[in-house]
Formats: sequence, structure tokens, C-alpha cells
Amino acid sequence: QVQLVESGGGLVQAGGSVKLSCVASGRTFNTYTMGWFRQAPGTERDFVAGISRSADSTYYADSVKGRFTISRENAKNTVYLQMNSLKPEDTAVYYCAARDSIVVTRATRYSYWGQGTQVTVSS
Repeated sequence: QVQLVESGGGLVQAGGSVKLSCVASGRTFNTYTMGWFRQAPGTERDFVAGISRSADSTYYADSVKGRFTISRENAKNTVYLQMNSLKPEDTAVYYCAARDSIVVTRATRYSYWGQGTQVTVSS
């Protein structure tokens, strides 16, 4: 079991930046690949970014590539999502997720989820 808690969301103007954090507790953090997903009202939960156990591989949705950066600090049991050049369409609840195997983009393949943090980008 692992528990995930996100923080760092809020209201930001278009073009601005936000950094999300997700702290994990429970089993050894470095045994999990981590992902960030987002969900806007009335939409499915979409993959945003993923990172391998040792942080040697990262993956991004096309819509955020070049603007968002995922990273992790295994010593702090934390994964981050740095979001730059934010757009109103980035507005959503952002979730971190963990799974025991390789990074995948399908939300249903992740076993553990945080409660989510709201990011609102104003135009």
C-alpha cells in the first residue's frame, strides 16, 4: 500500500507557472513508477506525465510537452510537476498516481491515487 498526497494547486494567470508536489508514504517509493493525470469537469482522467522508478525516463502528453516537467526525489518520497506557460485549457484537478510496473498512459492501470489538487488558469 502507498498513500499519496498532492499539494501546490491554485489560481494562476495564463502564462504563469505552478509546481505541484506529491508525497508518498507506505511502501518504498522507488519501487513505483509515478504519473500525473488531470481531469476537467465532464471529461475523462487524462495522462499528463510519467516518470520511471529511477527517473531515467520521462513521458509527456503532446499537449504539455515542452511546458511541463515531471521529476522525483526518491530520498524525499516526492514527485513533482513543474507547469510553465499555463493556458486556460490546463484548468483541471491534477492527480498523482503510482503503479508497480512501467509507465503507461491509461489511468485504470494505476493502483494508487492521491485526492487531487485543483489548478485553475485564468485568461
